[in-house]
Amino acid sequence: MNVRPRLARFAAVLAVVSLVALAPSPAQADGYVPISGSGSTWSQNALDQWRKNVASNYGMTVNYSGTGSSAGRTDFRNSTVDFAISEIPFQDNPEDGSAPETTFSDGTPLQGKFAYMPIVAGGTSLMYNLKIGGKRVTNLRLSGEVIAKIFSGQIAKWNDPAIQSDNPALAMPDKTITPVYRSDGSGTSAQFTLWMSKQFGNIWTQGMRSQFPQVNASFKGQNGSLGVAGYVSQDYGEGAITYVEYSYAMKSGFPVVKVLNKAGYYVEPTYQSVAVALMSAAINPDLTQNLDGVYNSGDPRAYPMSSYSYMIVPTQTNKIFTAEKGKTLSRFANYMLCEGQQQASALGYSPLPMNLVQAGSDVLKSIPGTEGQVDFNKCNNPTFKPGDSPANNQLAASAPNPPDCDKKGSTQCVEGTGGAQEVTPATGAGGASGGANSAAAAAGASGGGSFGGAAAAAGSAAAGDAAGAPVYDANGVLVSGGGAAVNAAVSSPFTLADDGWGTPQSIMLVAGLLMLAAILIPPVIIRRSGARTNRR
Repeated sequence: MNVRPRLARFAAVLAVVSLVALAPSPAQADGYVPISGSGSTWSQNALDQWRKNVASNYGMTVNYSGTGSSAGRTDFRNSTVDFAISEIPFQDNPEDGSAPETTFSDGTPLQGKFAYMPIVAGGTSLMYNLKIGGKRVTNLRLSGEVIAKIFSGQIAKWNDPAIQSDNPALAMPDKTITPVYRSDGSGTSAQFTLWMSKQFGNIWTQGMRSQFPQVNASFKGQNGSLGVAGYVSQDYGEGAITYVEYSYAMKSGFPVVKVLNKAGYYVEPTYQSVAVALMSAAINPDLTQNLDGVYNSGDPRAYPMSSYSYMIVPTQTNKIFTAEKGKTLSRFANYMLCEGQQQASALGYSPLPMNLVQAGSDVLKSIPGTEGQVDFNKCNNPTFKPGDSPANNQLAASAPNPPDCDKKGSTQCVEGTGGAQEVTPATGAGGASGGANSAAAAAGASGGGSFGGAAAAAGSAAAGDAAGAPVYDANGVLVSGGGAAVNAAVSSPFTLADDGWGTPQSIMLVAGLLMLAAILIPPVIIRRSGARTNRR
C-alpha cells in the first residue's frame, strides 16, 4: 500500500487546521484600521489602559499623544489626528488673543463636522508634598478660598493662619509654599481656573485660563500632568502643591487635599464623591458641561472640583479620516462608554453615569462608518443596570456620608488620602479623630472597591515602579524617564495588571503546536514507511 498520498492529505489537513487556528478572531477579522489622537493628559491614564485593552481583545491599534488639551484641539483643526481629547470645548475667544477655534486650518468651518462625546469623569485634585517634624502629612484640608489665595500668590507659607484654621490637628510648619502649575495649554488649568474664577472671583481675577500664568518667582511651571506630579513627588518638591487629576496622585503614591464643600465638609475626590457632585451638573445641548451646580452642591458627600472629559470625534470624512477609521473609532468609543468604565475607579476616575452614556451613544450614530449605538442591555457600566432611569447613579446612591471628623470644626480625621493611606499623627493643639473615616475608606481597606483600597494599592505599586517615572532636577527640568507623549506603543503612565493567560493565548499555543505537527510528523512517517517497504 502506498502511504504517501495519505500522508500528503494528512499534512494538508494539519496545515488547514493550523491556518484556521491562527486566523484572527471574529473581532480581529472585522477590518479595524489604526487610528490616532492627541490631547488631554488629565484623562490619559484611563485612555491608555483602554487602548491596551482593545489592542489585546480586538487587535485594534489606537495611538495617542498626551500633549495637552489645547494642542489636541489644534491637531484636530489641522486634520493631523482622527480624534482629540479635551476637558474644555473649542474656544471662540481664546484668552491668549489667538484666532478663534472655529475653523479647520484650511479655513472651512468646524461647525457641523465634529461632536463632543463624554468619556470619563473625575476630580481635579490638589496633590502635595509636606512634612511636619520629618513625618509626611497625608490628611491636609483646605477651603476653596485658601486654595485660590495659594494659587494667586496671596498665601505663601504653610503656617499661614488660614491654613492652620483648616487643620486644627496639625502644627503647620514655617515653610514656603511652591505652587506648581501647567506650563502647557491645558484643560486641567482651564477647569481649575474656571472653578476659582466662578467661586472666588475677587481672589482669582484672571478668569478661565488654559495657559496658567507664572504669578511670581515661587511658582514652578511643568509640562503635562506627569510633569507637575513628577515635580511634587521629588525630594526637593517638599513644600510643593499642584492641581492634577486624582489618578496621578495615586500613581505617585502621594496624598491629595480634602477640599471644603458647600455643606461644610472636607471631601476627597473619590469616585463616589465625584459621582455625587456630577448629579448637579447641567449638560448643554452639545454635551459640554455647566458645572455651576457642581461647585455649589449642598450634598455633604460632593467633591466641588468634579468634571468630565470629552472625546472630539469627526462627523464627516476628511483628508485623513475615512469610514474605515470611523468603524474603529466607533467600536473603541463603545468600549469606553461601557466595559471600559469598569476600570475607571481603580485608575483614579469616576465612571460615567447613564445619562452621559446615552448622550455618548447618540454621538456614535454620527461617526462615518459607525458600528452603531450602545446596546444598553449589554452595557457593562457600573453606574447602572438594565431598566434603570437615566436620572439614577448606582455609585452616587451608595456613596457614604463623610465622617464627623471631616466636618469643619475643631477635630480632624487622621487617615491618609490619594496614594498615601498612612495615618498622620496629630501634632497641633486641636483635636484629631482616627479610625472613623468614611465608610468608603473602610470598604476599600477590606477590598470593597473604593479609592481608599484598590486604588491606593495600585498607587503604591505604581510608586514602586521607578523605571518609567520621570526624574526632574531642582529647577523642574526633565532629566530622564516619563514624557508626555504616548504614541504607537501601548504604554501608560498608570496601567492595571495584565489579565494573564487567556483564550487568545491558548488558541495561539494550539495553533503553533498544530503547525509544528504539520511540518514534522509527515516526514517522520514517510521515512518509517519507506524503511518498511525496503525491508519487504
